[in-house]
Amino acid sequence: MATEQQADAQKDAKDENGDGRDPSDVAAAQEAGIGEVKHGLPDEETCRTVLQKMMLIRRFEERAGEMYAKAKIGGFLHLCIGEEATVVGATQALRESDYLMSTYREHGQALARGTDARAVMAELFGRVGGCSSGRGGSMHLFDWEKRFLGGYGIVGGSLPLSAGVALACDYLENEDAILSMMGDGATNQGTFGETMNLAALWKLPVVFVIINNQFGMGTALHRHSAVTDLSLKSEGYGVPGTRCDGMDVLDVHSVVTGALKSAREERKPQLVEAVTYRYRGHSMADPEEYRSKEEVEEWRERDPIKAFSDRLVSEGVLSEDDVKGFDDKAIEVVDEATKFADNSPFPDLDSLYDDIYVFNEDEDVPAWWTVDERSPVPHRGEREREAGEVPHDLAEKGAAYANVGDRKSRQSGSPQDQDQEGSQQGPGEEQANDSEDASAQAAADPEEAEGGEEASGEGEPDADDRDNDGGGD
Repeated sequence: MATEQQADAQKDAKDENGDGRDPSDVAAAQEAGIGEVKHGLPDEETCRTVLQKMMLIRRFEERAGEMYAKAKIGGFLHLCIGEEATVVGATQALRESDYLMSTYREHGQALARGTDARAVMAELFGRVGGCSSGRGGSMHLFDWEKRFLGGYGIVGGSLPLSAGVALACDYLENEDAILSMMGDGATNQGTFGETMNLAALWKLPVVFVIINNQFGMGTALHRHSAVTDLSLKSEGYGVPGTRCDGMDVLDVHSVVTGALKSAREERKPQLVEAVTYRYRGHSMADPEEYRSKEEVEEWRERDPIKAFSDRLVSEGVLSEDDVKGFDDKAIEVVDEATKFADNSPFPDLDSLYDDIYVFNEDEDVPAWWTVDERSPVPHRGEREREAGEVPHDLAEKGAAYANVGDRKSRQSGSPQDQDQEGSQQGPGEEQANDSEDASAQAAADPEEAEGGEEASGEGEPDADDRDNDGGGD
């Protein structure tokens, strides 16, 4: 009797800190066979490739977290630490011509697909050297050459788009397929059912992978989904589902490979639920008050990278030195990526409206693609470079207020040209020349220097009139 009371007390204590669940308590954990060895090892080269990719993702994500803490990365940052086996195992099943779509937690997918780590880190930094030219940030990576069609910030938002890509593959009558990855929370969105229905109805070559990391943001699976066996949620729409151990890279690869074969050859869309766990919070802003430290530590004992590397060593495929060498190499790659990102310039402020797609069927109808109202006189966004000095000056002041780069790094022209210009000017000369120019202009026309532009409605507003909302964000 005393033993039962002690057990109840321990359970209550866990429930106060979190869900009080260990891996064996998680829905589908035993069915997915978490921790069991189910597959033989592939050839040595494949083993090396898989381990190297998982290690690179882990070290990259760790560094990204550090850079976010140092304010090098803005916005949101979602890390996939703990989910490396699911990411690598699934993407390894793709052909080079296949497509991939993911959620906003997609740094690992880009790296696994082969996007240069430098381009990924630079995108996180918001720099022009990024894979989306600094315009997407952490949640919107894109690499057409690798057929990685992006991460998406809306939960479930990429699912209908995935069906569209699969429909395009079907129209082209080729053997390409698309792998569409989502989180467990996306299965509760309306787009989930709509997409499953169309995929089955039109017999599309698509495989949906649910990365079930046990939480929809901070809400545990059993609290946000009435059906905790997520592999069943698509069957009513005609898309069969399967489960795999998301902590076992070989199991994920095997199940996704089979699913892709059915989708590609038989035109039967498939769904795969990968039961896994994320070791970090939903995002870097997550205090993680919804789960206990003990729960996280229990899952860390099933670390997918350690489990796979230990097996490779125990079966004689690799040595301990090989594993350490892979880790050292991953750190070296991440070091170089961080250095590259930090040295890459911010986008030119005049490029704000570049690459905006607007379809105007009737060219006779006057229309502005975008309207920039930041300056006293609104102007066409697509003509930002022709807007004049006042909008440019205001944009620079806004960037300076937000502490985003410096004016010289955003000036037009190549870095080489800027370096040459700078080398012809001694220290302090640029500032002195600017002061001399300003003094000369004031002497030539004191009235204009003191308020001529303001009188014409083109001047800079006073500091007290500026809108400071969100400036310190």
